[in-house]
Amino acid sequence: MIRMFHVVKSYGPPGPPALNDLTCHIRKGEMVYLMGPSGAGKTTFLRLIYAADFPSSGQVLVAGRNVAKLRESSIPYLRRNIGVVFQDFKLLAGRTVFDNVALTLEVLGKSRKEITRRVHDALGEVGMHAKASAHPVELSGGEQQRVAIARALVGDPTVLLADEPTGNLDPSMSGEILELIRRVNLRGATVVVATHDPRLVASHPRRVIELNRGRIVADSGGKAA
Repeated sequence: MIRMFHVVKSYGPPGPPALNDLTCHIRKGEMVYLMGPSGAGKTTFLRLIYAADFPSSGQVLVAGRNVAKLRESSIPYLRRNIGVVFQDFKLLAGRTVFDNVALTLEVLGKSRKEITRRVHDALGEVGMHAKASAHPVELSGGEQQRVAIARALVGDPTVLLADEPTGNLDPSMSGEILELIRRVNLRGATVVVATHDPRLVASHPRRVIELNRGRIVADSGGKAA
């Protein structure tokens, strides 16, 4: 599902590359933890997958498509199949919970009837249906992250990327959020969770790819590529 071949990503001198000669293969339907300290390259790794950044050299393939060779007009089609959950939620303050989740489907040009049905289904799945009319400022951090997950899920993605999704949450809420993500994986989505918290990994063991200074230093999933 996701392949990287000798990927280098540099943001220019004077610092070292964010990713340095990185090769790996994440299989369809797999759930993988991407671990490493701050600055290890985890966020860059994810950004390359959803074409927010492009490799300086090497290849990034998502569902067989070479991200580096995509035309700008093709990037939205790639992202239709990818849901992204951020540590800081990135919810729109001026929109209600319903409208935040609906935005993905509006961009895809879905009918109002379908949007309404799918948004209510997604909010129900994360236990936020009762807060559909609320605004993000009225929600706790855990509730905001649930809305962010609903937004990522509403388009029925084949790939879910989560960048430190529990970084701002207490341990109890972290477990609940990770359980929601695990359920997405059980439905067949390929899931990559970037985290620096070993307790999170220990609570739901899966394959771990460990980064340090832009390189893979350990991979519990066997051969890379």
